[in-house]
Amino acid sequence: MAKAAQVLRPSGRLAVFWCVFQPPPALGEAFADAFRRVLPPGSPFSSAGTMPGLDAYSAFFTKAGDGIRQSGAFSDPEPWEQWRYDWDQTYTRDQWLDMVPTSGGHSKLPPATLQELLAGIGAGIDAAGGGFTMHYTAAAVTATRTSTA
Repeated sequence: MAKAAQVLRPSGRLAVFWCVFQPPPALGEAFADAFRRVLPPGSPFSSAGTMPGLDAYSAFFTKAGDGIRQSGAFSDPEPWEQWRYDWDQTYTRDQWLDMVPTSGGHSKLPPATLQELLAGIGAGIDAAGGGFTMHYTAAAVTATRTSTA
């Protein structure tokens, strides 16, 4: 956070953010099952019981806030705020399967593993009727740089 303060102008705003998605519960279980079946034990996705929600990210928010506070370069008395924006997006099976390889390190999976994973995820979407609505939350930790940093 001290490095971020060095490049911000006085009164400049820092925003550290995450985009969290949460599928409908039954579909989240189907996705998690596909990850557990295809990926090796111990990988971040295969060990999850369900897809992580916003609560799973709270440690990141706290760590970012602590770093902002410890840097001494941001406004007092509480040097950081948390912002949140929620929205929903509807996907067809094909739209979701086109997106999966573009996020979360999926592009680094061996092609056969990725195809097997996509087949499992696609089967879950098919069982849910061929489409679904994903809930998203963009969450940010923000802070304003002091004029003396």
